[in-house]
Amino acid sequence: MAEPSPAPPNFIRDIIAEDVKSSQHGGRVQTRFPPEPNGYLHIGHAKAICLDFGLADEFGGHTNLRFDDTNPEKEDVEYVESIKADVQWLGFQWDGLFYASDYFDQLYEWAIKLIKEGKAYVDDLSAEEIRQHRGTLTQPGKESPYRNRSVEENLNLFERMRTGEFPDGSRVLRAKIDMASPNLNMRDPVMYRILHAEHHRTGNKWCIYPMYDFAHGQSDSLEKITHSMCTLEFADHQPLYNWFIEQLGIFPSRQIEFDRLSLTYTMMSKRKLRLLVEEGRVKGWDDPRMPTLSGMRRRGYTPEAIRNFVTAAGVSRTNGIVELAMLEHFVREDLNKRALRVMAVLKPLKVIIDNYPENKVEEMDAVNNPEDASAGTRKVPFSRVLYIEQDDFREDPPKGYFRLSPGREVRLRYGYFITAKSVVKNDRGEVVEVHCTYDPATRGGNAPDGRKVKSTIHWVSVAHAVDAEVRIYETLFSKENPDEVGPGQDFTANLNPNSLEVIANAKIEPSLAKAAVGSRYQFERLGYFCVDPDSKPGKAVFSRTVALKDTWAKVEKKQGGSS
Repeated sequence: MAEPSPAPPNFIRDIIAEDVKSSQHGGRVQTRFPPEPNGYLHIGHAKAICLDFGLADEFGGHTNLRFDDTNPEKEDVEYVESIKADVQWLGFQWDGLFYASDYFDQLYEWAIKLIKEGKAYVDDLSAEEIRQHRGTLTQPGKESPYRNRSVEENLNLFERMRTGEFPDGSRVLRAKIDMASPNLNMRDPVMYRILHAEHHRTGNKWCIYPMYDFAHGQSDSLEKITHSMCTLEFADHQPLYNWFIEQLGIFPSRQIEFDRLSLTYTMMSKRKLRLLVEEGRVKGWDDPRMPTLSGMRRRGYTPEAIRNFVTAAGVSRTNGIVELAMLEHFVREDLNKRALRVMAVLKPLKVIIDNYPENKVEEMDAVNNPEDASAGTRKVPFSRVLYIEQDDFREDPPKGYFRLSPGREVRLRYGYFITAKSVVKNDRGEVVEVHCTYDPATRGGNAPDGRKVKSTIHWVSVAHAVDAEVRIYETLFSKENPDEVGPGQDFTANLNPNSLEVIANAKIEPSLAKAAVGSRYQFERLGYFCVDPDSKPGKAVFSRTVALKDTWAKVEKKQGGSS
């Protein structure tokens, strides 16, 4: 038996293993997944979810789901509920459910403590003036003229900020650290801003809200998070994360940074994805072309495939980009094991078997999944008049074309050998019917005399066919990097105008007449498809999850199995 493939390197796993071995925090492992509820989760978040929950599970630890709800203008209960559903769909369950807003009172008290200790002050500079004072990577910042206010004045102003006396943007609370620090995040960062906006949980109780850098580390500390994992753009924030914890003398959570998951042809910015939704360029957050987990779920992706992909992509300390084909490979690999095989004709062409009895109907035995013997078989009705794909017939076939053409014999899947004899055309000269003959001795797809055919095609009996709508999805963007645009353009210039093809009159075998929403199938020779929620009685709607062709497997094989 072949040895299982070793797990890809994971430096965070190594860190946690060493901490457990040395009894850091008593050997306890506590992680958290802290999304901001300002949009739907996407495939990039899946990596963080799998790390936060997966590593905690591996070491017998616990994971909290904590919503970073410190920006009420962009947050909504809809996003909260969608995030919960996505985490559970991926196969994880949180141990504690928290919100940063749970800690607003404590954060306020800690801000007061820092003011009293001369480590925070109220600043009247505007946001633009603060940016100008901050300096650059090569030049130190300039101190605010309000930096040396007395403790009493700062306490008075901060309390008046809290009670709503001042308008939005007129004052902020800043930490007093070092305006000459080589790390710009340490140059007196903003801790609180005034924002008269109703919060989805606290209503109008607050009109000042903590900034991410002040809320995040302290929330981790309050929950006694041992390993706080975040993406690399927060590496420069780690000194500030540690500074607040040290100044407050609270539980020392540890921040660890890892690479973001980026995919070719895929947009990962929630702000830009929201724009696509709001402008109607896609049909909602769960549009199957979107990289959101809800979109992927609707398209037919499985949580197992996403988890396997994330594991294979690995974890590192440098950002890179992963081929979309790699994700599709894992989706295809998983569906190959679980999806039932069925026959569907997307662009039908009528075939009439002239020597087959007119009123005869046979039931052909069809294998449900050759990868899973327990899936069994089903009966598929066969009759004199069938639908095949238009692409499976050529009146004047090019060289190398082995499907149906005049005088050529092919195999009908699970059926008989047939030979094309003549065609019927419409007024435009298009072939609308192909007349064939069949060999009764080849039932089941084999000839007693041992003769071979070079092609097998799928079909659906006309008398038993069920109408369906089929949606063929391609990448939402036509460029590998959707943000790569010309002068005066934005990322929407790279939207793929051919990202969706709707086939209104596909024909499917009768076993699919009552297929449940969310059910996944392989349409033989065509790809993997999923029943869409838009389905109605008498008219199923199928979304193509992924085509059968696996370019990534070929690349991986060529590279000797490396990814």
